Parts: sequence; structure tokens; C-alpha cells
Amino acid sequence: MTQDDINQHEWENPANWSFLTYSSGKDSRMFVPKRRGIGVTMNFGHKKGKISFLVLLALLAVPVMIYTMLSVVSRK
Repeated sequence: MTQDDINQHEWENPANWSFLTYSSGKDSRMFVPKRRGIGVTMNFGHKKGKISFLVLLALLAVPVMIYTMLSVVSRK
């Protein structure tokens, strides 16, 4: 069984899907096609997928934290 076969089998397995997210450590792809519609979704079972999600989350959270801190300081 090739890695492409494993990837396809994992993608087709409903146990690897939770609502809109996909997670399979056996799937070598970081991004996989969505089950419905057009586009891709991140494989949260992939090591780089987890790291990328945390980086994205930090990039979104940091500006909010800075704005909040500046708002509190300017009110004093």
C-alpha cells in the first residue's frame, strides 16, 4: 500500500472528520481537500498542521491583546 493509498483511505474514513475539521496522523498531507464544496482544510493530525494553527492563532491574538492593553493605558 503506497502513501497515496493511505492518504486516500484516511481521508475517506469518517472517524477522521469532526464537523469541518480533519485529523489524521497517518495522512502525510498538511492540507487536504474538503469533503464538501471547493477548497482545502488543514490536517490537524499533521505535526506542521498543529504548528501552523498555533502560529495563525497567535498572529490573530497578538493584535487584539495589544489593542486591549493600549485601550486600558489610554483610559488612565
